[in-house]
Amino acid sequence: MRLEMMEKDSSGKVITEIQVLTVRELKKWLNKPYVVAMMLIQPLLWIALFGKAFNLTGIFSIPPDLLKNLPPYVTQQIQTMFNGILSRLFGNAQIDYFSYMAIGMMAVISLFAGLQTGMSLSWDRRLGYLNKLLVSPISRGSIIVSKVLGGTVKALVQSLIILLIALPFGLKLEIAGLWQVLAALLGLVLFAIGIGTLMISITLKAKSWETQMTVMNLLNLPLMFASNVLVPLAMMPDWLQVVAKFNPLTYTADILRQALLMGTEASTSAILKDLGILTLTAAILLTVGVFVAGKTLRKD
Repeated sequence: MRLEMMEKDSSGKVITEIQVLTVRELKKWLNKPYVVAMMLIQPLLWIALFGKAFNLTGIFSIPPDLLKNLPPYVTQQIQTMFNGILSRLFGNAQIDYFSYMAIGMMAVISLFAGLQTGMSLSWDRRLGYLNKLLVSPISRGSIIVSKVLGGTVKALVQSLIILLIALPFGLKLEIAGLWQVLAALLGLVLFAIGIGTLMISITLKAKSWETQMTVMNLLNLPLMFASNVLVPLAMMPDWLQVVAKFNPLTYTADILRQALLMGTEASTSAILKDLGILTLTAAILLTVGVFVAGKTLRKD
């Protein structure tokens, strides 16, 4: 009986530690709104400039003056052909490129927030706050979990901000349903957890903010371009399609598009597949992260 009470007290203590440290992370973030703005600038530039300038769907539309000079049956055949091309590229002929890319940017902002998770730990180390935590009677795991949770909340909030900002620019949503949206948000959270844990592990092993910045710059653009965030997989070379299929960012963008753009044509099997891959990725990275953090923090 006493042992059970001690275990309950220990579990409650760990939960309290995680809660307090996570709230601290979010307070630091909210107290620096310019940091949030800077993280949103790049995806917004992609949406506003690249998304509108690179009007991929406009290539497959028939000019109005040409429509007037074509017989109805020819117009119908051409439109059917174009719709087939768009369906093959985007999964739905009604999806325009801007909407396709804007939803992809939600996954990208989650990537950015996850990459920044390790930077928070790096600053705590430089300012001496991490040493104070290590000599205090708290669980080492609480430190890591709170950092990852804080980064995940940031990723989710900023992704939703991107969604709201894209609406006035012309984002056309076709919601598949409640459970599909919840599955997409869960996928977004799992992706942020995986990336955040990876960066925490790298930060703990590197012990240098310069090394961490190098790794962030190394991962940033390759992960984004080797995915379906900007262009459909069908438009990529065969070798790049293979690489993209091993990129978790691809499945994060896909599950978001299935839930928010495909409407009644959303594929349940595709959503479950994306969610399964993201769950496996997060579990693997989380396991590696906890292992690395446990060894490194004990040495510290």
